[in-house]
Amino acid sequence: MIPNSLFPLVCALLANVTAQVAKLFIYYYRTGEWNLQWVLMSGGFPSSHSSTVTALSMTVGMEDGFSSTLFAVTAVFSAIVMYDACHVRYYSGKNIELTQQLIKDLRDMTGLTFSDPIYQEKLKTILGHKVVEVIGGFVLGLLIPLLLSPLFLI
Repeated sequence: MIPNSLFPLVCALLANVTAQVAKLFIYYYRTGEWNLQWVLMSGGFPSSHSSTVTALSMTVGMEDGFSSTLFAVTAVFSAIVMYDACHVRYYSGKNIELTQQLIKDLRDMTGLTFSDPIYQEKLKTILGHKVVEVIGGFVLGLLIPLLLSPLFLI
């Protein structure tokens, strides 16, 4: 049996892996293609960042109490991560998308070729999450500890 002290770690890791693997199936459902890269990519539904930090907070609350200092710390940490995922990182991806479109439009309109390799680099545009993706990760992060608690909290 796994030691009770590992309950937060096991739940956080399982929430992360579950979210990443779910993305693979969701991507297949939407496109009809298997793309194993989705298991390692950030962005998409559900947010693995949100599921991981939520599972961590939930397990700490279940073990130490929802009025403990440690729960408060993990809850604040979770809120910061989820805010970052659906605001800062999301808009960073949108900024990359816009910049790439501007470069393409300049090429098309002027016929210019840009020799600097930086203009050839294809940057990843899916960095963050839409709110629904963060909520999906949050819900998954709540469910994993609830489902695993009988194994640890006896």
